[in-house]
Amino acid sequence: MAAHGGGAHTRQPEVELMRDADRAESWLLMVDGTPQSHVDLSDPAYLDFEYVQRIGHTVDLAFPAGGRIRALHLGAGALTLARYVAATRPGSRQRAVDDNPRLIELVRESLPWDRRTDLRVGTGDAREWLARRQSDSADLVVCDVFAGAQTPAALTSVEFFADADRVLEAGGVCAANVGDGRRLRHVRAQAATLGAVFAHTALIAAPGVLRGRRFGNFVLLGSQRPLPAEELTRRAHRDPDMARVLEGETLERFVAGAPAVRDASATDSPAPPDDVFAR
Repeated sequence: MAAHGGGAHTRQPEVELMRDADRAESWLLMVDGTPQSHVDLSDPAYLDFEYVQRIGHTVDLAFPAGGRIRALHLGAGALTLARYVAATRPGSRQRAVDDNPRLIELVRESLPWDRRTDLRVGTGDAREWLARRQSDSADLVVCDVFAGAQTPAALTSVEFFADADRVLEAGGVCAANVGDGRRLRHVRAQAATLGAVFAHTALIAAPGVLRGRRFGNFVLLGSQRPLPAEELTRRAHRDPDMARVLEGETLERFVAGAPAVRDASATDSPAPPDDVFAR
């Protein structure tokens, strides 16, 4: 699971790099001891984390193959998905933001990306940064902002996702990484929240996570045009860590009447169990 600054927290978390023993040029970015990003410098199209693979499938299927897109990444991390877009869709215009300057500095120095790509990375509060983007200026908005291992409340509301929708071109896609477990109250509310903003929504997660048997990552998708749910389902079933895709009536049953989240009632996402990242 990714984890990085969300804007409301003043203490800058500790960041460090660990080499992945299984892949020669791969690194794991840790934030306060939580796995945040995985990067293979020799193969930027390689995606290790399950939820990143699922967002990668969305990028592959939601837009014309190989075509350029304009992407905004809220939560820069080690720029795993931005590198993937640059490798699979050359010429794409990408912008990313993170509120941890030390993290950005470490990534620039130790995990450099191809500077010929149109990718700019800035420091700041994700919601404030998004509010300054022009309307209809992006095809993809990725929301992957964590403080420690929790999503800050300010990035969980109808008002926040409505601003993401404002920034998206008609037919653009918003993809959010959501962590939850057990009773799944948070992710159900998040699905209802995206449903209050976008005409079409979908959710992707592993079966055990969907049942609340273990804490894990959910990918929530929102768009004003139909999502490629059938193709996503086929991809998710073929993944090494198989996942399910919920949309339409199936997603409505999962939401089970949960209320959409507003700024006035928003709270941080639940903290994962202490042993959730143990290997």
